[in-house]
Amino acid sequence: MRSPARCGTVHVVIVAGVFLLGLIIGSFLNVCILRIPRAESVVLPASHCTACNSEIKPYDNIPVLSWLILGGRCRKCKARISALYPTVELVTGLLFVACYLVFGITAEGLKWAVFAALMVVLTVTDFRERILPDKVNFVGLGLGLLLSLFTRPIDGTALWLSSHLFAFPPPQPVISILDSLLGAIGASGLLWLVAEGYFRARGREGMGLGDVKMMAMAGAFLGLQRALLTILLGSLLGSFIGVAVIALWRKGRDFELPFGTFLGAGALLVVFFGSATLAWYRSFLTVR
Repeated sequence: MRSPARCGTVHVVIVAGVFLLGLIIGSFLNVCILRIPRAESVVLPASHCTACNSEIKPYDNIPVLSWLILGGRCRKCKARISALYPTVELVTGLLFVACYLVFGITAEGLKWAVFAALMVVLTVTDFRERILPDKVNFVGLGLGLLLSLFTRPIDGTALWLSSHLFAFPPPQPVISILDSLLGAIGASGLLWLVAEGYFRARGREGMGLGDVKMMAMAGAFLGLQRALLTILLGSLLGSFIGVAVIALWRKGRDFELPFGTFLGAGALLVVFFGSATLAWYRSFLTVR
């Protein structure tokens, strides 16, 4: 029988390993954020300074640490390196640790770590470029559907429907992928209806199709209920922050807010707090 001290040491080592893995993945996500909107390869060429084009040496490409050592500047040309790079690496590392602490080393933990990485790319890319790349959305949609086959269903919508349609419930993987499909179709369909309604009412686009595709991907991971909760949270965040930006920076009402950024933040909150929020909501409505 393992001693508590030994178990604690193993736990700390695992947390440190997961955090380091997240930092490394975060470094790769920075490449995706920079290159995918430009339709460039995320593999070649090797990492280089965007100011002087000099190749970044391995010892200058250590996540977070190299940026701190270099003082946020290129070693060769001394051009400033955005603090966004170490921030993405650090946030990804912390999200990976959170996935491990909440879900453990399980298929669910892997699924939500993958989802967190996708959300980081989309959230930052939309903030920087005001676009949500199809390549990320479609790859994420496929991964969400695929990973649903290996994780237990948590949404409940497909199980509820099957209980009313069949005498016996389908196998768990079928329920899980149906939840995934319902989440993708329901969330993207709702946003498409809102976007289409706004266009018909105002005669101009108020929401791009990138947001619709993003929610199809997010819905494939989250399921219908959590995807709808994500839209609610994203809308609330966008409203509060939008009012603050307009008031503090004197932006016009037509100022374009990165709605995908708010949806991404909402989705990450739902991953860790969605189940508790839905349970509270059901108890509040006395639904059993």
